[in-house]
Amino acid sequence: MQKRFFSFCATLFLCGTMYAQNKMTPEQLWQLGRVDAEILTPEGQVVYGVTRYDATQNTSSRNLYSMALSGGLPRQLTTGGGANVQALPGGRLGFEQDGQWWEMNADGSGARQQTHEQALMSGIRMSPDGKHILFTRRVKAEKVSGADFYPDLPKSRVQIYTDLMYRHWDTWSDGTVSHLFYAAYADGKVSDTLDLMEGEPWSVADYRWSPDGGAVVYVAKKKKGKAAALSTNTDIYRYNPVTGTTENLSEKIKGGDGQPAFSPDGRMLAWTSMKTDGYESDKNDLVVMDMKSRALRNLTAAWDGTVSSFRWSEDGKSLFFTAPVDGTMQLLRTGLQGGITPVASGDFDINGILGQQGDTLVLKREDFNHAAELYVFSLKHKQMRPLTTVNREVYEKLPPSRTEKRRVKTSDGKEELVWVIYPPGFDATRKYPALLYCQGGPQVALTQFYSYRWNLQLMAAQGYIVIAPNRRGMPGYGVKWNEAISKDWGGQPIRDYISAVDDLAREPYVDKDRIACVGASYGGYSTYLLAGLHPERFRTFIAHDGLFDLKSWYGTTEEMWFANYDIGGPYWEKDNKAARRSYQRYSPSDYVTKWKKPILIIQGGIDFRVPVEQGLQAFQAAQLQGIKSKLLYFPEENHWVLHAQNALVWQHEFFKWLEETL
Repeated sequence: MQKRFFSFCATLFLCGTMYAQNKMTPEQLWQLGRVDAEILTPEGQVVYGVTRYDATQNTSSRNLYSMALSGGLPRQLTTGGGANVQALPGGRLGFEQDGQWWEMNADGSGARQQTHEQALMSGIRMSPDGKHILFTRRVKAEKVSGADFYPDLPKSRVQIYTDLMYRHWDTWSDGTVSHLFYAAYADGKVSDTLDLMEGEPWSVADYRWSPDGGAVVYVAKKKKGKAAALSTNTDIYRYNPVTGTTENLSEKIKGGDGQPAFSPDGRMLAWTSMKTDGYESDKNDLVVMDMKSRALRNLTAAWDGTVSSFRWSEDGKSLFFTAPVDGTMQLLRTGLQGGITPVASGDFDINGILGQQGDTLVLKREDFNHAAELYVFSLKHKQMRPLTTVNREVYEKLPPSRTEKRRVKTSDGKEELVWVIYPPGFDATRKYPALLYCQGGPQVALTQFYSYRWNLQLMAAQGYIVIAPNRRGMPGYGVKWNEAISKDWGGQPIRDYISAVDDLAREPYVDKDRIACVGASYGGYSTYLLAGLHPERFRTFIAHDGLFDLKSWYGTTEEMWFANYDIGGPYWEKDNKAARRSYQRYSPSDYVTKWKKPILIIQGGIDFRVPVEQGLQAFQAAQLQGIKSKLLYFPEENHWVLHAQNALVWQHEFFKWLEETL
């Protein structure tokens, strides 16, 4: 009897251990290799990078690998970094490492540093003939520090500003900008260096060689200070090395232009383009310009969607592009006269197009259950197969979460797509707690993404049903649906969340008394607002870097175009109806007296998009009202959580809070 008892206990222990091993954990999430594409060489080699994190050392490392397009085993090319890979004549590869240019054979042998510039370069791009390079370098554009103004006081620690954009994202301005440089290159030596933006007080954003090396195109927003803070108008510039002249190719377009790419023969230039200055989430169209006549054509003007990224076809007669479509990121195609054709579809995200060789495309793909890997897609057979399998061994041991698209009727009679992610081994006869996931952005598509923080697979693996609504404001359902959130942050989009929650709460397997609301950025704003407007529907809340008080946020955020377009404008404009409505009706701080449920507040210390006072105000309001609350303050994190150990603390506190309060 005693032996049978011990055997029974051992069986229980073994089953429990196997279950623990077969459930995604935060530690496993941060052990995954993060795959990103580099190039597809003319010889049919796919070069890609894999980043891995060492949580014990709180560090990361990235190395390059290559693999034949036809398949086979990957070959590791570097053991100490490498990025910005380019194909060179003779089948060799060039890459950037430690601010210098390196070259090696395609098999990884013969790697050697070519340049030895004292001032480090970044973003190095070799010309097609290998005789010139482009690169960026920081240059001083204005005085900022106390020592700049008072050289006799070099140890002063003061920064002096007289205009906006004095800080951006997570960095205070030090008076330097990133300029584009053009230089001759021979035998590893750089000479005749020319600053293409000399004397200009703004930075370059992107740049490309023409296929013959006879021209350079680059992207810049040639505005500074308040003008830069209020505008999204980036332009495409063409530099002619022979004449030394620069031409603005998109001067008549007032919105954001970017991602310039020449056709294979160099006769056409394509880029993504928005019409409205100040609206960063405007419809992104795909336009092409004839480089001889300068005639411009919008290929997606009649299409009710927005382009994410694109790549020219091998023959230059069409363009492949990715775009959010019905809760996924899909691959489409357009000819040079327009007309949109779906290329691939499925419940996954295609979020990168590496290249084409004949019938074959190399794509980057992910879904709720799998981190990004590279795939090979046959245009003829419409079939896709994995090329890289960096994380296959991990996923083979994990039961996947079932995901489904659910169509929900909103309060105004529209149809809303809601992703539902179920726990592994979901049993419809049981009751499960649920999480309402509120997406940030606010105009960011909620597709089959794979995040290393807001990971829906990880949430479901802990036993929660995840409800992820594609509320108003998300692309993939037409331009009007995408635009509907601007100046209505606390209106219909919030009601869309409630429609989704109420619909799922009617299912017998959802415990309607154990539903949490979680989110970051606009999702954190949504969490704060829902805590005041609908506390009865939720048992607990988690808000990360959320906007709590719109008036103080307007006075401290950096990209004023966003606040002006989405909120309506400054709080002091008494005749601005849209702005008055936002500040009077849609600020979560006005509803804190109705907060009743526990709330976990997370805030990054160097988040200048949603600055630190937002999280501190929310925590203080909860504490002073006697509401169970906790503050996680990450002094070295911006709007994201980028350090491995910080991220693991984030994950453990997230699930610990849910366990305590849900």
